[in-house]
Amino acid sequence: MAFFLNKTSIASHFRSHCQKTEDTLSLTRRAYHIEPGPREKALLAPDPTLKRYKSHTKSVHRLKRFGDVLTIVVVAGCCYEIYVKAVMREEARKQASAAGGSA
Repeated sequence: MAFFLNKTSIASHFRSHCQKTEDTLSLTRRAYHIEPGPREKALLAPDPTLKRYKSHTKSVHRLKRFGDVLTIVVVAGCCYEIYVKAVMREEARKQASAAGGSA
C-alpha cells in the first residue's frame, strides 16, 4: 500500500513539474519577440545587387531532384540485387535437395 502511495505522489510531482515547465517556456518565448530595429530591417531588405545571383535556385532545385531520383534508383537496384541473390540461393537449395534426395 505504501508503494502505491509513493507511486501516485511521484506521478503528481511529474505532472506539476511539467506544468511549471510549460509555463516558463511560454513566458520565455514571448519575451524573445522584439520588433526589429531599422538596422535589422535594412539587413533583411532585398538587395538589388544580388538579383543576378537569384537564378541559381532553379539549378539547385534540379540538382536536388536529380539526387532524389538517383537515391531511389540506387535503393531499387540494391533491393533487386538482394531479391536476385535470395532467389538464386533458393534455387540452389532446391537443386541440392533434389540431387541429395535422388543419390
